Amino acid sequence: MKVIWNKEIVDRASVKIDLEDRGYQFGDGLYEVIRAYNGTLFTIDEHIDRMFRGADKIDLKMPFTKEELKQLIISLIKENQIDTGNIYFQLTRGNGSPRNHAYPDPEKVTPVFTASTTVVPRDAVLMSKGVAAITIPDMRWLHCDIKSISLLGNVMAKHEAHKVGAFEAIQHRDGIVTEASSSNSWMIKDDVIYTHPDGNLILAGITKLVILKIAREAGLKVKEEPYTLEQLKQADEVFISSTTLEVMPVVTLDGASVGDGKVGPIVTKLQELYAQEVTRVCGELV
Repeated sequence: MKVIWNKEIVDRASVKIDLEDRGYQFGDGLYEVIRAYNGTLFTIDEHIDRMFRGADKIDLKMPFTKEELKQLIISLIKENQIDTGNIYFQLTRGNGSPRNHAYPDPEKVTPVFTASTTVVPRDAVLMSKGVAAITIPDMRWLHCDIKSISLLGNVMAKHEAHKVGAFEAIQHRDGIVTEASSSNSWMIKDDVIYTHPDGNLILAGITKLVILKIAREAGLKVKEEPYTLEQLKQADEVFISSTTLEVMPVVTLDGASVGDGKVGPIVTKLQELYAQEVTRVCGELV
């Protein structure tokens, strides 16, 4: 498999990252994950736009234009002959030696860009059955809108879920549901779809934006407003969403059934609508 190192496609073994890279020492960087279907990247422009917005928020100078980055990523997908899979890419501020918490002078440091691909088929079986989730206090920082590589809080939450055999951890601050450890969180009550509004407490998910669009176009009722942990536990249906999960039903929450414990009709409808949108952009799904 080939990877991207800065602006070149190279063999993975040839990549060398300095031990004083600020991504390694401080988590000072950004990342994105894009899904490919039939060799076509879904919502690539939206993901690149988000990385550029994140770079502005942390004063990180991008070493290429949006179009240059797009063509580089497309080239890697073609080089590795990825049909259905993911591309992960990240940008760190680079080697800021000597080590210092303050941002180094941008003229004296060179950002480091890397990207890799993975073949990952769609898990239609899991999407048809649903997953288990737990709830957990949101202990992360207050800039969750930045897709930072500093993910220890998210990792700790996910680990708590895995320790009890759950798939995901849905987080809450002072009783208000924010998002899950690696996905956005949704609930459905009385045929209304609820999700936390964008802001600094959650990541503005690209898949979330797609779901909001297709749901509204289909005439489904959607409300972007905060909801409580208690409301989540009384929901008729619950699901999580991300680039890799698409629309994933949650059928048990903290060991209790969500609704009747089966994938509900509105989640099923959203799965169908999402698959149709992917098909429209990338071709028929297998």
